[in-house]
Amino acid sequence: MFAAPPVISTEVFAVIPDEFRIRGRTNQWVDVQRGGAETGCFLEGPSFDRDGNLFVVDVAWGRIFRISPDGKKVELFVEYDGEPNGLKIHRDGRIFVADYRHGIMVVDPDTRIVRPYLDRSILDRFKGVNDLVFASNGDLYFTDQGMTGMHDPTGCLYRLEANGRLVRLLDNIPSPNGLVLSLDESAVFVNATRGNCVWRVPLWPNNRMPYKVGIFIQLSGALGGPDGLAIDSAGNLAVAHIGLGVIWLFSRLGEPIARINSCKGLATTNLAYGGPDNRTLYITESDSGSVLTARLDTPGQPMFSHM
Repeated sequence: MFAAPPVISTEVFAVIPDEFRIRGRTNQWVDVQRGGAETGCFLEGPSFDRDGNLFVVDVAWGRIFRISPDGKKVELFVEYDGEPNGLKIHRDGRIFVADYRHGIMVVDPDTRIVRPYLDRSILDRFKGVNDLVFASNGDLYFTDQGMTGMHDPTGCLYRLEANGRLVRLLDNIPSPNGLVLSLDESAVFVNATRGNCVWRVPLWPNNRMPYKVGIFIQLSGALGGPDGLAIDSAGNLAVAHIGLGVIWLFSRLGEPIARINSCKGLATTNLAYGGPDNRTLYITESDSGSVLTARLDTPGQPMFSHM
C-alpha cells in the first residue's frame, strides 16, 4: 500500500448546451446501462484533431460533438443510429469510432458520412466494442466489452493489423474498457472495469502475441471501476475511475503520483491530453455532460505519433 497521493483540482472546460440535451425519452441503451434514468447525453471518447478541436461521443444518443479549442463552441458534428463509445482520429484525418452496437465505424471528416469499417469477428458479431487506439505501424487495437464481468470474463482484446488481418489477442477479460499502448509499443494496458484493475499485456517481439499477462494496478471501490486510459511522455498512466469522480495518475512502475478530483459529478469516463503544450488533461464527466481539465507537469504522448 502507498500513502495517499497529492490532490489536483479540475475546472470546467465545456458543457453540452441545453439545446442538445435529450429530454423525456429513453432507449434500450439508457434502460440497460442507466436504469432508465433521465440521460440528456453520456460523454466518452475525447480526442483532438490537428486544429485543436476536441471531439467527444454521446454513446446514449448516437452523436459526436466537436468542441472548439477554447471550449466556447459546441457543435453537433454527427448524429446517426448507433452507440459510439470510443473515438480516435487517424493521421489522415478520418475519425474512427468504437460503436457498441455496430462495431468499428469510420467518419469522413469532410462529408460527415458514417460507414461501417469492421462489424464482425470472422462471422460472429462483437459483444459490444468499447475503445480503440492506433499503433505507429497502423495497427488498430480495440476492446470488445459487451456485458462481460467477473460472472462472465469473456471480454476480448483485438488487433486489426494494417494489412486487414484481425487477431484476437485475449478473450478472458472481465469487462475490457479503455486501452493504451506503452511508449515502445511492447505492451498494451487495458482497463478491466469489473475487475477494478488495469491489465498489462506484454507482446512477444517475434509474433506480437500476449505472454505473461498480469495486473498492473489493482483499484478499489464498490461503484464503477477504471474506464478510460491515457499515457504521457514519461509512461505515466492516467486512469479515469467512473463512480468515484476521480482520475488516478500512476507512474510507469505503478506507483500513485496524484489523485485528480472531479469538480462536477462522479461519472469520470474518459480522458485525453491536449492544449498548446499537451500538458492539460481533458476529462469527460458524463453525469453533468461536461468536459473538465487539469494541468499536469508532464506532457501527454503526442496525439499524432500513431497512424
